[in-house]
This record gives sequence, structure tokens and C-alpha cells, in this order.
Amino acid sequence: MKTLLILGAGTGGTMVANKMAQELDSQEWKIIIVDRDEAHYYQPGLLFIPFGIYGPDDVVKPKRDFIPRNVELILSAIEVIEPEKNRVRLRRDNQVINYDYLVVATGSHIHPKETEGMLDGGGWRENIFDFYTPEGAAALSRFLKFWKGGRMVVNVTEMPIKCPVAPLEFLFLADWFFHERGIRDEVEIVFATPLDGAFTKPRAAGILGDMLEEKGIHLESLFNIGEVDTKKQVIRSWDEREVDYDLLVTIPTNMGAEVIVRSGMGDELNFIPIDKYTLQADAWENVWVIGDAGNAPTSKAGSVAHFMLDVIIENMLRHMEGLKPLPNFDGHANCFIESGFEKGILIDFNYEVEPLPGKYPLPGLGPFSLLKESPANHWGKMMFRWVYWNILLKGGEMPFESQMDMAGKWQ
Repeated sequence: MKTLLILGAGTGGTMVANKMAQELDSQEWKIIIVDRDEAHYYQPGLLFIPFGIYGPDDVVKPKRDFIPRNVELILSAIEVIEPEKNRVRLRRDNQVINYDYLVVATGSHIHPKETEGMLDGGGWRENIFDFYTPEGAAALSRFLKFWKGGRMVVNVTEMPIKCPVAPLEFLFLADWFFHERGIRDEVEIVFATPLDGAFTKPRAAGILGDMLEEKGIHLESLFNIGEVDTKKQVIRSWDEREVDYDLLVTIPTNMGAEVIVRSGMGDELNFIPIDKYTLQADAWENVWVIGDAGNAPTSKAGSVAHFMLDVIIENMLRHMEGLKPLPNFDGHANCFIESGFEKGILIDFNYEVEPLPGKYPLPGLGPFSLLKESPANHWGKMMFRWVYWNILLKGGEMPFESQMDMAGKWQ
């Protein structure tokens, strides 16, 4: 009996488990998925918690509900991966699992301690918050409910980050939220980012930057934070620029799982070096990586894990048959950007092509508009939670190809 071992039962790992359970003969293969937590979070929903659109219970379900019956789920932290020996050691009872194929889907996580003063300065979860964790989003919701106004700074510490449009969505929703509360005139909003614009891609950055300006949100670009000074209530860049705040919403340094560094498998940010087209690990041919855990130069977002899925499944099956993997992943990403007031924007891009205007997914018809605000995009964003729980996680078929299609896009 051969073993396919999947590390991580988040979006990527769960989708792989569902797909491979359909593809592999259960008489020949055992599939095991390991995760340390019972709870599965719909991560795009965390963005809505600070503004009271969702509550904490709206974005969480048991992981067991999405794991196929013929897949063994083990709840345990992972002590170490030993790829040279084709085995993984768990912390629970020091259990050792030997594998024939390994899929790493351990994701990325925030590390506020990487920024001096962020955690040890005294302001954490008092007037310094993240919204990338359930705890941070809930704490920020409690704070905003009674905040009377002041200077709110949203700061990205460094790239890459999970879902790079989320800080922009937070800014747009904050503008809407403060308008709804009747205190927008009492709130100054600043976006401090290490990028030279509002986004990583020039054309989208221009459009999104114009939207920030129209909403009265100040963009502080090329701001590389060095420390948080909680006594002066400023964030200070390496070139000694200071941005003062009353409320700091931080997107801390994102890094891969700590087990990756313990196992000697990652780069300086704990991301595993992979072939960005095949999704196979550079150093071990029976190790495959999906989602945030690898160093592919694309967005660390759930949509990317979905577009990776068909490629990684096909390539693993090919490799099991002694065939070479195909370089079919093109970096495809698409993201709904909630822009407030029941409108949204949709962007669709890959390694080579930046976001372009057009209609998606049906050329000329849509119903979604690319690089343009529309109510349809907002409702697409809101409906996606149902799609996520009921179709995507279970490995169901979606009407979007893994490879990006230029049909309907305007150059």
C-alpha cells in the first residue's frame, strides 16, 4: 500500500484530498491529511468581521466536514519533515508517517514579532490590530464599534502577503463604514505600503490609486517599516520617515510555516522553492506544493490555490506513471476587490499579463466587469462564500480554467 501524505487541511490541502480521493485506487493508495486545528476558516471572510458584515461564526466550519471518508485526518502539529527519508514526524505521540508522495499545503502566517515594537511596545490589540487572523479581526471589530475617530493608518510591513488586495479592500470598506456611522469627516485614513503604488501591477495600481485619492485616502508609498514606536504612536521607516497614528491596522510580515524552517526546506521567509510552472519542489521530485507554502511569484490567495489544483493533480498522476510533469501553471490569479457601497472590482492576471479591463468569465457578457467598479462584482464577492463551502473546497468543477484566458480582455 502506497501513501499520499498531505500536510495542511486548509484550502489547498482539502482540495487536493478531495481530488486525489477520486483519482487514486483505494486498494493501492492510502491518503492521509494532517492538520493541527479542527476549525477551517473562510479566510476572505475575515475582512468583513471588523465592519460587522460577518460575525466570527459566519466564517468557520469543522475541517472534518470537508475531508472525504476514505481520507484519514490526523489532528496534530508537525514536528519535522524529513524529505530525504520520505517521512514526517508528528508531535502527537511522536508518530512517524512514511510517504511515497508528499503535498505541502501548510500556508502562510503573520509574524508581527518580526517588526520591532509591534508586539512588545504595549499597543498590541489595544490600538494596534491585524485582520488576517480570527482573533485580530474580532478584536478590531470591538474597537471600531466604539471608536470616535482620529488617524487610522493601514500598513503593509513587507511583501509578499496573503491576498495582496485585502489591505485595499479594508481601506475601501473603512471609508464606507465611517460614512455609515456618520464619522467619516472625523477620520483621516492613510495607507503606508512598501510598494511604489497602490498595487503590485502598474495598470491596476493606477486605477486603484485613483480610487484611494477619490475617497480621500492618503497613499504613503515606498514606506519600508523599521519599527513601531508606541510611546510616540508612530511607525518609522528605515529611511527615518515617520507616520503617526491613533489606530494602526497592520499587515505583518507573512512567512511560511515554522515546520518548514525546522525541516530545512524553505527560503528566508520559510517558503519552499518550487518550479513555478509545474509546482514540483526543486529539491525533491516526490514533493509538491500548493497555495501559500511555495515561493511561486504569484498572489498568495485562495483563487491561486484553486487554479493550481488541476495542474498539481495532473502532474502528480503523470509522475506516478513515470511521465514528466507539464509546465502548465501560468500564475493565474483573480480577485474580487470589495470597494464599499455595494460595489466591487474584479482583476484577473497571471505571471506575464497584468490585470486588464474587459468582461469575465463570458467575453462581452460578463456578468463581471474587469478593472471597473460594479454592483455585480460586489455580489460575486458576497456569493463566493457559498461557492467556497459547497463547491470549491470539495473539489467540484468551477466555470474557470486554470490557465488564464485573454478572451474578453481589452489590451
